[in-house]
Amino acid sequence: MQLEKSALTIAAIAIAAIAVASPTFASSGGSLPWEGPLEQIQESITGPVAGYIALAAVAIAGGMLIFGGELNDFARRLVYVVLVAGILLGATTIVGLFGATGASIGVTAEQIIGPDQSREREGAL
Repeated sequence: MQLEKSALTIAAIAIAAIAVASPTFASSGGSLPWEGPLEQIQESITGPVAGYIALAAVAIAGGMLIFGGELNDFARRLVYVVLVAGILLGATTIVGLFGATGASIGVTAEQIIGPDQSREREGAL
């Protein structure tokens, strides 16, 4: 009898916990605490100021390697690190110059009905 009572109590507590937690399970996410700072870092890295800094870093590091004369091993490695960092920061700008954007999943209206018909359709809307 005691075992049956404790099993019933545990079952009731489990059902209550699931009922209370179900709105949490149904939430769509997107509210993780580290998403805000990561989005700010992404905007800082891909912004126009970062592109100018990357261009300056590549130009200065390249100039030091070409016209720097005799650099010791540490200075040469430091220049290489600056050069690679400049290239990595400017990678999104460089890729954007070639017309590439982010991933596109699915088929657009232009791919289905053609670009001329999609323009006519946009004018009708």
